[in-house]
Amino acid sequence: MKKLLLAGAVASTLIAFGNPTKAHEDGAHSVYRADGHAPIGVMGDHMHKKNEWMLSYRFMDMNMSGNRNGTSDLSPETIVTTIPNRFFGMLGQPATLRVVPTKMDMNMHMVGFMYAPSDIVTLMAMGNYTDKDMTMTVFQGGAGTTVLGKSHASSKGFGDAKVSSHIRLLKENNHHVHLNAGVSLPTGSIRREGRMLMPNGMQMDMRLAYGMQLGSGTYDLLPGITYTGYSDKWGWGAQYLATLRMGRNNEGYSLGNKNNATIWGSYSFVPHLSVSARLAAEHESKIDGIDSQIMGPSQAADPDHYGGKRISAGLGLNYVVPNGMAKGHRFSAEIVAPVYQNLNGPQLKRDRKIIIGWSKAF
Repeated sequence: MKKLLLAGAVASTLIAFGNPTKAHEDGAHSVYRADGHAPIGVMGDHMHKKNEWMLSYRFMDMNMSGNRNGTSDLSPETIVTTIPNRFFGMLGQPATLRVVPTKMDMNMHMVGFMYAPSDIVTLMAMGNYTDKDMTMTVFQGGAGTTVLGKSHASSKGFGDAKVSSHIRLLKENNHHVHLNAGVSLPTGSIRREGRMLMPNGMQMDMRLAYGMQLGSGTYDLLPGITYTGYSDKWGWGAQYLATLRMGRNNEGYSLGNKNNATIWGSYSFVPHLSVSARLAAEHESKIDGIDSQIMGPSQAADPDHYGGKRISAGLGLNYVVPNGMAKGHRFSAEIVAPVYQNLNGPQLKRDRKIIIGWSKAF
């Protein structure tokens, strides 16, 4: 609740700076038509008219719990008795895993700016502040299923910033296509540390696992293409976006490349209110390389236990204030849940994700 209140406070502050009423009236893309934007979980979905600006804020709350290898769920006891430790043979490293992540929560605050220098090109920049918390079950000694205790890790700070351009390819009646061309900048830390409980009962300060770091450490290309269409009260769209890592970072690894595809449909009860349904598919590769400072009898320390295939479904709501002092302010929400996960495990499964947002064009 405190995190949602903080998100509301940030949105309220941004609204105070977003009161200018100049905005485009581009047919189906009218700023006063709710489905003129895709569901809030879709990034880079729309363009703006020449000299138009947009300010936006998103808050995302994502939870993960339970472990899976491929499409099979695994208990912590199964993991510590059957999954080998890739660091076995090094000093103090047991043959099997002994530290099992059981839960992870991630909150992200995202602020975005868009500007259209022409009707053909829209520029976008986005920064984020991320807060991650992970709970792990630690098993005693080098073998067996005796639980020693729980270990907790957290990291927070600014993540990787993104800059991109949207380049219009087609604008015909109510059909629109544009290219997405962007770059992710390595502004997030990849050297966060924390104090961890070890199977021998000692507390050690060590570098946190890859999933607990705040950035990629690499410059990443963000190519894609987006299509949107509208007809009376109905709207629909499709998008493909990729994340392509440009070499390894200074710690000797690169996160896996990502391919994301999504389709959605929406229905407007009235022009300023719409509901949406969405399907999203993601493929993420394993981590390439290894950070020599990340090691231990935990799946999270193994670069091979990252990535996989996921399909998710989402339900969303878009609302644009139609009149009054707040005319043109857009409020959106979406809840997304997995329907299929085939993971390079063992690793944590995703649970639900909630995204809420505000934007204002002027």
